[in-house]
Formats: sequence, structure tokens, C-alpha cells
Amino acid sequence: MNIIRKPFRYRYDNTVLFLIGVNVLVYVMQQISPRLSGYLALNPALIVRYGYYWQFVTYMFAHGGISHILFNMLALFLFGVQVERRMGSKEFLLYYLSAGILGGVVSFVIYWASGAYQVFLLGASGAIFAVQLAYATFFPDAVIYLWGLLPLKAPVMVLGFTALELFSSLTGFRSGVAHLTHLAGFGLGWLYFLIRFGANPWNYLIGKK
Repeated sequence: MNIIRKPFRYRYDNTVLFLIGVNVLVYVMQQISPRLSGYLALNPALIVRYGYYWQFVTYMFAHGGISHILFNMLALFLFGVQVERRMGSKEFLLYYLSAGILGGVVSFVIYWASGAYQVFLLGASGAIFAVQLAYATFFPDAVIYLWGLLPLKAPVMVLGFTALELFSSLTGFRSGVAHLTHLAGFGLGWLYFLIRFGANPWNYLIGKK
């Protein structure tokens, strides 16, 4: 069997709750010591000049404010629990960390190439975009109530949000938001499905599977 596609033995360990706990703990530490954010956030200049390579991992556990972490952790819980149950905890953790870390790498390359050396990138949003893609792929008939009012099928919501992120990244709309990282997380989640599972999410999103 191809080792890349060799499945893990299924286990369910509430990894989503563990990840939420780590994010909350890091946020509390940031409030106690605000200078910590500068060491945890992904900054191209610090990585290149001083070798802060850990930032490719730590940036996805740090957040910029209470609303930032609240919405991210709510999304992680709402979508992640079901995705973890479907994938199994080991697969889910590999998927989540791969999308988040590689999303940071892609963002770093783009920021450095464009001269945005002083960007401080933080937040789990890139990995969560990948989780939302997985949710829509596994549960294409699920209905999500946007803002608690507007019913949307999961694929419509995910593709709609992705289109908005693409538009925003091209136009600079809501420029304080890391649109490129969101798109990178989505794209890397898509590649994970293709490489690891041999499945094209598009076929599930449009109802071919």
C-alpha cells in the first residue's frame, strides 16, 4: 500500500477540545505578557534575520483579540468535532497542522516576495478554512445557518467564503485580515484530500459523489 495513503488506526480522542484548550491558554498568556505575541506571531523579518522558525507553528495558536479567538474557536468546535469524528483524531490533527503550518509557509513566501517584511500574522483561521472545506466535503447536504438566520448548504457557504476571500485579497478589501492565509489553508486542505485520500473535494461539493 502507498505509504502516503496508508490510513491511521481509527481513534477519537477529542482533539478539537485539546486544540481549543491550547489556543485559549496561549491567549491568556498573551494577555499576561503582551510582548509574547511578537515571539509567537509569524513575522518574515524575524524569521529571516534571527531564525524564529517556530513561528510557522506558533502563529496559528496566537490571536489578536477576544473576538478573533472567540469566532475562530467557535468555528473550530462547530465544524471540527464532526470532521474529527469522520477522519479520526490522528488524521484530523495531521490535516489541521499541515494546513496551518504550510499555510504559514505560503504566507511567509508571499509576504517576503512582496516586501511586506513587518507583517505579524497570527490566528488559526487558515487551518479552520481547511476544516470547513473538509466539513463541506464530508457533509455536503448539511445546512448551516449563517448568522443564525440564513440557511446555506455547507458547500455553498464554504465556496462563498472562499470567493469572498479571493475578492478581498485582490482588492485589498478588509486589508487587516489575512486573506492569503485563509486561501492557503483552503488550498492546502484541497491538496491534502487529493494526495492523502485520492479524492477531489470538488466532486463532493457539487454532488457528484
